[in-house]
Amino acid sequence: MATRDRPREEQKLVTFLQLLLNGVAVGCIYGLVALGFVLIYKATELVNFAQGDLLMLGAFVAYMAVAWWGWDYWLGFGLAVVVVALFGALLDRSILRKVIGQPQFAVVMLTIGLGAMFRTFASVTWGSEIYTLTTPFSGVTVIAGVTFSDQYLSIVVGTFLLCGTLYAFFNYTRIGVAMQATSQNQLAAYYMGIPVKLIFSLIWAISAATAAIAGILLAPVTLIDINMGLAVALKAFAAAVLGGFGSIPGALVGGIIIGLIELFAGRFLPDGFKDAAPYVVLLLMLAVRPQGLFGSLGRKKV
Repeated sequence: MATRDRPREEQKLVTFLQLLLNGVAVGCIYGLVALGFVLIYKATELVNFAQGDLLMLGAFVAYMAVAWWGWDYWLGFGLAVVVVALFGALLDRSILRKVIGQPQFAVVMLTIGLGAMFRTFASVTWGSEIYTLTTPFSGVTVIAGVTFSDQYLSIVVGTFLLCGTLYAFFNYTRIGVAMQATSQNQLAAYYMGIPVKLIFSLIWAISAATAAIAGILLAPVTLIDINMGLAVALKAFAAAVLGGFGSIPGALVGGIIIGLIELFAGRFLPDGFKDAAPYVVLLLMLAVRPQGLFGSLGRKKV
């Protein structure tokens, strides 16, 4: 009897580990997009609901460079990141800077409208077909029954490398420290000689570049189409709130939690719960701890 149960237990363990690996990989994508939400919010107190569409634009630019122009994958990767980063800085300088201080509803509607414009532009430029981005990460390794896809491993490794780079940048460079100062107190940073407007543009550029990297890493898994960023952005927003909307580590942790919940719910719960489960957990978290896992609860005296 014990011998008969052992293969069943081993299969359950393999399934659990497989879901764990895939959930962490998907959660890393949510974490990267959530990181873009948090960076912009900390600096400008704006919520950019076009973040997912910047992810889509990054994937399309990389596809165009690799598939249409015949560039090497890494050259296309770099081009997409630079182009979307410059586009993010241009958005701040030309449009978004002018709505700082306006009601949040106006900002939300503006960024939603911008996202719709980006999708229309993508549809006109690249069409409504679904595309595949060829990457060097096509291998598969099986260890003890658990499949380690190079695509998923590239997502996990890329996410942690990027987060480590951003951590070093924000803590050990003058520009990074200036960005932190600006996010904490814009007026004090301005009086200390920090070019606040330039810092805003740099933060938008970093946020857009992060979204582009997420889009390129995600492209081989979900394929590329004009709506690929919509669902990702909604779950990334939930991840940012779950982790604590002002917390950079919380964005990554929240993304991984959302990814794990989504994968395990899809496997063990009835059909339809996969997409709803992350939001149910988010609502429960808001009821118990409104500031999120890593956020702090602010109070104002009147």
